[in-house]
Amino acid sequence: MYEERASRLRGAMAWTRAPAPPGTTGRVLPDGCMDLLLWNGELIVAGPDTRAYLATERRGLRVYGLRLPPGTGPRVFGAPAWELRDRRIPLADLWPGSQVRELHERVAQARDPLAALEGVAAGRLTAERHAAADPHGAVLVETVVAALRDGAGVAQVARRVGLSERQLHRRCRDAFGYGAKTLARVLRMQRALELAAAGTPLAETALRAGYADQAHLAREIRALAGVPMTELVRGRQPSGANRSIPLPSGSSTVA
Repeated sequence: MYEERASRLRGAMAWTRAPAPPGTTGRVLPDGCMDLLLWNGELIVAGPDTRAYLATERRGLRVYGLRLPPGTGPRVFGAPAWELRDRRIPLADLWPGSQVRELHERVAQARDPLAALEGVAAGRLTAERHAAADPHGAVLVETVVAALRDGAGVAQVARRVGLSERQLHRRCRDAFGYGAKTLARVLRMQRALELAAAGTPLAETALRAGYADQAHLAREIRALAGVPMTELVRGRQPSGANRSIPLPSGSSTVA
């Protein structure tokens, strides 16, 4: 059983999933986000995905997660997103071991582990704002994401934020793990999944999500998700549900 709620961190979602038997696997779709997880008894960082990630449950424990919106993960984890692309790594690989052990104890023993995860991320974001290393970076990231969600092309986005396309690519790799073109593909796929799950016919879904036609939609879904749209939509839960959550292999509810 999966549950989520809006986080006190702007744009983030806090979620939890009931224990699943060891060996259970699930398909995790790209969404432009990064997660801080208490998963299999460890604090884990889920990096940005460029393709479906097959996750496996090892210990049958409840999973707690904080899903950070596109571009926020590097500010929390202190590493450029491209270093974490398509990876799931222990938080101890990024932060001092003694610090992570203390945080793990705090989160694992908390009455509300989700609130504890939020506290970890909030503390990092507060420290980053005080350091003011890039005071305009967060605004640029939000502008890029909003423009791409609206269907703007890479050249148009670059002009909007006052960068060359090459500069935009570098900033996007650091913030999202990949360039603006890939992020646009990921966001477009998520929009298409929302429409299809709501019952929109696939031809209309393709048009409204910004694909050339239904065949283009089908090719892109297979390239990013590895399975047909019909398999993904079958039993799909509300938007954003099940990001980084292992479920039975082949389940269409993993997104």
